[in-house]
Amino acid sequence: MKVKQVLITGAASGIGQGIAHILAENGHHVIVTDTDEKDAQQTAKCIIEKGGSAQSFKLDVTSQKDVTALINNLSTPVDVLINNAGMQHVGALDYFPMEKWDLLIQVMLVGPARLTQAVMPGMKQNNYGRIINIGSIHALVASPFKSAYVAAKHGVLGFSKAIALEVAEKNITINTLCPSYVKTPLVEKQIVSQAKEHCISEKEVVNQIMLKPMPKRTFIEIKELAETCEFLISDLSKNITAQAIALDGGWTAQ
Repeated sequence: MKVKQVLITGAASGIGQGIAHILAENGHHVIVTDTDEKDAQQTAKCIIEKGGSAQSFKLDVTSQKDVTALINNLSTPVDVLINNAGMQHVGALDYFPMEKWDLLIQVMLVGPARLTQAVMPGMKQNNYGRIINIGSIHALVASPFKSAYVAAKHGVLGFSKAIALEVAEKNITINTLCPSYVKTPLVEKQIVSQAKEHCISEKEVVNQIMLKPMPKRTFIEIKELAETCEFLISDLSKNITAQAIALDGGWTAQ
């Protein structure tokens, strides 16, 4: 496979960081971006020390200025965009801070639109592009106390379908990966919040809320997501577009 230039948002930790390492191991050049500049630099440094190719940039996906500056600083167009940046806030809508609600939408719905718009000219020029949104099982189903997150992730699916139709005549695809729970620092924080909201123990949150809906009853591994991205980057996936790809252990089959 030809080496691709892969831009990943929120890549200084968790899923984004894991995908960055694995795609770099597979031979791609990875652009590590995150609001945490030092952690982004450290991630890129670690990839390079392991023999991979990477660079890092500070990027706030809610800032048009940041996005424009990033694209202008790249010497070659982005081949693959992985919209991974995300955040979570658990709470009933009754007392959900509206500024927090708006921020989640800005990061996880408007952000992917902003990045997609920025990389699209280069993809069209090269007649190649792969846009992969890291969605969630909550792009397909809902859970209580996560109204902003669920709304953002559902919105990404509609956005992806619309853009897929706009670029259908080009060799550009846009898909959304929808994993059930992946054991990351973000999920670890959720366990604490969910325990508080549901008035149950953290162990019960893991067993009853996170794993019970999954017939396979196991957390999704980051490597599963990374290698699915690798497949979507390949020419074998050129006709896979506008899809929600569930890695959910059978959750949505019930």
